[in-house]
Amino acid sequence: MASRRISSMLSRSFMSSPSLFPLRCKNTNVNRGAHRYSNHAAAAEDTITPPVKVEHTQLLINGKFIDSASGKTFPTLDPRTGEVIAQVAEGDVEDVNRAVSAARKAFDEGPWPRMTAYERSKILLRFADLVDKHNDEIAALETWDNGKPFEQSSKIEVPMLARVFRYYAGWADKIHGMTVPGDGSHHVQTLHEPIGVAGQIIPWNFPLLMLSWKLGPALACGNTVVLKTAEQTPLSALLVGRLLHEAGLPEGVVNIVSGFGPTAGAAIASHMDIDKVAFTGSTDVGKIILQLASKSNLKAVTLELGGKSPFIVCEDADVDQAVELAHFALFFNQGQCCCAGSRTFVHERVYDEFVEKAKARAINRAVGDPFKSGIEQGPQVDSEQFKKILKFIKHGVENGATLQAGGDRFGSKGYYIQPTVFSDVKDDMLIATDEIFGPVQTILKFKNLDEVIARANNSRYGLAAGVFTRNLDTANRLMRALRVGSVWINCFDVFDATIPFGGYKMSGIGREKGIYSLNNYLQVKAVVTAIKNPAWL
Repeated sequence: MASRRISSMLSRSFMSSPSLFPLRCKNTNVNRGAHRYSNHAAAAEDTITPPVKVEHTQLLINGKFIDSASGKTFPTLDPRTGEVIAQVAEGDVEDVNRAVSAARKAFDEGPWPRMTAYERSKILLRFADLVDKHNDEIAALETWDNGKPFEQSSKIEVPMLARVFRYYAGWADKIHGMTVPGDGSHHVQTLHEPIGVAGQIIPWNFPLLMLSWKLGPALACGNTVVLKTAEQTPLSALLVGRLLHEAGLPEGVVNIVSGFGPTAGAAIASHMDIDKVAFTGSTDVGKIILQLASKSNLKAVTLELGGKSPFIVCEDADVDQAVELAHFALFFNQGQCCCAGSRTFVHERVYDEFVEKAKARAINRAVGDPFKSGIEQGPQVDSEQFKKILKFIKHGVENGATLQAGGDRFGSKGYYIQPTVFSDVKDDMLIATDEIFGPVQTILKFKNLDEVIARANNSRYGLAAGVFTRNLDTANRLMRALRVGSVWINCFDVFDATIPFGGYKMSGIGREKGIYSLNNYLQVKAVVTAIKNPAWL
């Protein structure tokens, strides 16, 4: 039941907001009905003091919080203001080496892979209970460091963290090999063994969820882990690491290193004593991870990378419902979602009505301090992402798309961006080909299914897609024709722990969540024993 409640919250938008004032803009590509957000801007300037204290800023290695070997730190910033939250230990190559040594010793000599699977599952279940107990504290750190609404962190993402660990705790004692028939007088069996030391590199957009998607199956299979957090959002993982040890996790099983990609991340990907690496992030960095893994010890690699997912609104759609779902598919998490429905294809019969209503919905989106009740959209994660999104918006206007709503920063402090909607978007425009990773909806027109299938598939990405239709035949055709890892029909962003997630093409390698992710952390060994005078074969 918990899984269904979380999924229902993920698959819809759950807040409302007041009306907004019109925008005056000289650009000829800007619709005269576009708006600015001045009546909310003042509210964004008044920041709420987060209801949590930062307790952990050091590296977590071998069960202890310690300073980095160099003694260096870096600031983690509040995206609402750009001000420093805390100075965090900056892990480097030497720190990764220390973490790998601890993980290797824990795997080769420690109790974790040697205890019964049932005992491992009990520790994971105790951890999930501790997550429930500390729900609001974890959520507050997540929101403070990342900028996402506190209601999203506390009601969706932290409960899902616990749910994923409970799911994999249930798998721990159900992982087993097989007895298989051979052609001769042999007993043949397969063993499913933990892969060893796993290196895991998580992103900043969903720190807690990505941590759970990686740690959950790795630990259930009996592995040990070196996990690197994103430099933008290191805080929540350190608290979670403490709770894992409070639950009884042995020292060295999970080691958490905060630091930067070119140093700590590269050290993990290229380390000769790491057996497997899992990465979530951009496609460009994913290529680097793959190269480093291949040039070192050919470690196994799973990658969950970028996307430019189509959201297809068919001609039979209820426009009001389609607008709301397409809005959620794009704007959820400030648009910082790899599978965001960032190419909204709308049938020509309902296109004009859809555009007008999508514009109105964006204008009425509540933007402000993510700790404030009722806020749908907080700031982008940092100044780099903020500037990148504004640059994409500028490209959209310059390339001839019609700016229907938004198009500028929100307020004068922090990294807030107005919910932005473009119509008259063409397939070759930069805003239609590249991953914006922000609150920018691009609406494209199509005539028939053959056309939209070809256009939707004409992308280097293949992570996800959304389909909105009442016609079962249409849904069946599209679900099979779209070259993507996930297709959501009349819903979006349903992320149950049981559902595998991953992409085609340049959206990645492998799957996370569900039973499929267990394979990422297991080796299969064939054992063949000669038998004499068998009673049967």
